[in-house]
Amino acid sequence: MTTAPLVSVVLPVYNEIDHLDEELERIHKAMEASGYPFEIIVVDDASTDGSAERLRAIRAEQRSRIRLIAFRTNRGAGAARKIGTEAARGEIVLWTDVDMSYPNDLLPTLVEALKGFDQVVGARTSEEGSHKMARVPAKWFIRRLAEWLSNTRIPDLNSGFRAFRKDVADQFVHLLPDGFSHVTTLTMAFLANGYSVEYIDIPYTTRSGKSKFRFFADTRLYLQQVTRMVMMWNPLRVLMPIATVLFLVGFGKIIFDLFDKHFRLGTNTLLIMVTAGMIFVLALLADLVVQVTRPKLTVLPAAVFEHGIDGTDDEPSDPSDTA
Repeated sequence: MTTAPLVSVVLPVYNEIDHLDEELERIHKAMEASGYPFEIIVVDDASTDGSAERLRAIRAEQRSRIRLIAFRTNRGAGAARKIGTEAARGEIVLWTDVDMSYPNDLLPTLVEALKGFDQVVGARTSEEGSHKMARVPAKWFIRRLAEWLSNTRIPDLNSGFRAFRKDVADQFVHLLPDGFSHVTTLTMAFLANGYSVEYIDIPYTTRSGKSKFRFFADTRLYLQQVTRMVMMWNPLRVLMPIATVLFLVGFGKIIFDLFDKHFRLGTNTLLIMVTAGMIFVLALLADLVVQVTRPKLTVLPAAVFEHGIDGTDDEPSDPSDTA
């Protein structure tokens, strides 16, 4: 009788033939050594370099505990991870890549760190991606924006090396976009709904092969997705500061007009005040819509546990207890 997996490792693959065997072997050895019952779900995103054929051969050879999902057309890393997560049978889902950039031998460390948290993210201690001169300040700005919008410190917003509770993620997985911003979306969805996200430092190396990151297009999508996610859960955080700034500018302009125009208000002053009022009303309406349509969360955060009536505490369990 096959043991049900506790951990599901989801691997998106697109044209990784040169290091596919090495990474799968590294992941398999790390998980085997951990003692956690696991499965490896490989999602081939319509590779054209022979990766798909190699994956089928590895699976046939039974060299690894692999479940293979293949796309007929290229859909993006987000779509691959979304489908892989939906197909996962484990209580804990691990995300990583097979491009030699993440320390996949440390995957069990994420599972161990998950006790008492809903998600654990490997925070990279260096930036080794392409377009480094432009990418670093862009990522810094977007991360700072996300921290302000979520009112939470976020050491690494878009790391693809993470572990999370599947029952929590199932509530938000349909929101994940197909592109690179899916990791950002998952982080923001957890934070916006009161779920805990912990960060641990990890080494990060230059990826093997050609990066699929498109600087201008993907940076725009990151920025757009961060704002969209906060608007979905807390629109007041976005709209109220805009309304407040416009109101203060308009109020100052009123004082200026009273002295400069002999107690007559300028047309632009009225326009600023009306715009501030409209955004204020829009913020209230958006918040009302969010509160009314917000789905009922059916999974308690890991930090919440019930005090038993018999004096015992029903605390979050250690994943290793079921291994």
